[in-house]
Amino acid sequence: MEIKKISDVKFRIERSENMNGGVVFYSTEEMLEKMKKDSTMQQAMNAATLPGLIGDVLVMPDGHQGYGFPVGGVAAFDAEDGIISPGAVGFDINCGVRLIKTNITEKELAPKIKELSDTLFKNVPTGVGSKLNIGMTQKDLEMIATEGVRYAVEKGYGNEEDIESTEEHGRLKGAEFSEVSADAKKRGLNQLGTLGAGNHFLEVQRVDKLFDEKIAKAYGLYEGQIVIMVHTGSRGFGHQICSDFLRTLVEYQEKYKIKLVDKELSYAKVGSKEADNYIKAMNCAVNFAFTNRQIITHLIRNSFSEVFGKSYDELGMSLLYDVAHNIAKHEEHIVDGKKRKLYIHRKGATRAFPKGTAELPTKYRSVGQPVIIPGSMSTGSYVLCGMEGSMKESFGSACHGSGRVMSRHQALREISASKTFDTLKKKNIEIRVRTRKLISEEAEWAYKNPDDVVSVVERAGLAKIVSKNKPLIVVKG
Repeated sequence: MEIKKISDVKFRIERSENMNGGVVFYSTEEMLEKMKKDSTMQQAMNAATLPGLIGDVLVMPDGHQGYGFPVGGVAAFDAEDGIISPGAVGFDINCGVRLIKTNITEKELAPKIKELSDTLFKNVPTGVGSKLNIGMTQKDLEMIATEGVRYAVEKGYGNEEDIESTEEHGRLKGAEFSEVSADAKKRGLNQLGTLGAGNHFLEVQRVDKLFDEKIAKAYGLYEGQIVIMVHTGSRGFGHQICSDFLRTLVEYQEKYKIKLVDKELSYAKVGSKEADNYIKAMNCAVNFAFTNRQIITHLIRNSFSEVFGKSYDELGMSLLYDVAHNIAKHEEHIVDGKKRKLYIHRKGATRAFPKGTAELPTKYRSVGQPVIIPGSMSTGSYVLCGMEGSMKESFGSACHGSGRVMSRHQALREISASKTFDTLKKKNIEIRVRTRKLISEEAEWAYKNPDDVVSVVERAGLAKIVSKNKPLIVVKG
């Protein structure tokens, strides 16, 4: 396996006999060495054998081993002759991130930080199997799965601006609730408005440093501002949908005698019943996840109002943007000088559309899409802006986080919970966690340095760094 260096932040494995494209890594040499220690490279090469691949399989600097397809991976397939692969989407369909702005300063927050930490932890359910009973019925779940964020807003969970500030306006069309299993419906009903566990979190952050004041102003960000980042997805609803269709595709592979280099890369041809039904169900999970984050936003706003004694409007709690990861989207891109309709699989990667893109909210078309990149809970997170290079290089994509360098099990073995808590304490970060013994799964040493990851993305021309945010409160499962 020869890896060719294209630039300081771009490397390529050329297409071989059984591959339908090459593999491109946006990375430094040091990060590349870390990717060699797990199955990231082999998984990317395996993904390049899938039929209907357009261009290369791309791996972002946060890339690491996943289920069949690497996390941090992007792959485009022809919308007529290509395939859809659940493994290239992921189990947590539309795991995503949103950033909520405020007009509060750190000085105003300081005397209330412990009270706010406790209130957020009380009001936003966290942890494995966490539930929130807000009176949703099966009919409500169906409406959310098919109509997305707008349905929640009409029920009082937000405002019109929230819809505009969510990718795809909080709804992918073509969702059909009839393709969702009874098990998924059962798991999803009371999980709306819950964070869950793992790497999902709610953080109150301070905008610590601006890197581009013009774009920051367009985004309504300024130094010292308090913002809130939410990272979660479709919970058990999406996980069950993925599991259901992976089982279906075992039969599909046998029926059509498809030989896979990795059974975790099972797929169905676009236009087949299996692919169509997966897309219809996946879109339900996408809409569920957008709405989950919307209801959590409502709970956060209520928590701030409770602590500060003001309405969320008075506190300036508007949504900057909400971006999706773990998704297959029907998009149009220029390939070899011609427009082509594609299914872009982004697994642990996020959209990063530049200025002038019609899909963006009007308020961002003159600057570019906000790209929200969480770090680990004690290192800080970033807001970036999509750049023109993303359309030329990566089908309008960028990284989605800092990326693991340790598995969860390894992190628990090698990093003590006390070390993790001590580090947070030394950095004056308030932590509220449901399961203390699992905290080291998400310790900073289990992840790449987010500074290095976003630097690669910027140097590759995919997105421009706008701000770095420091955590002040962390709420986790």
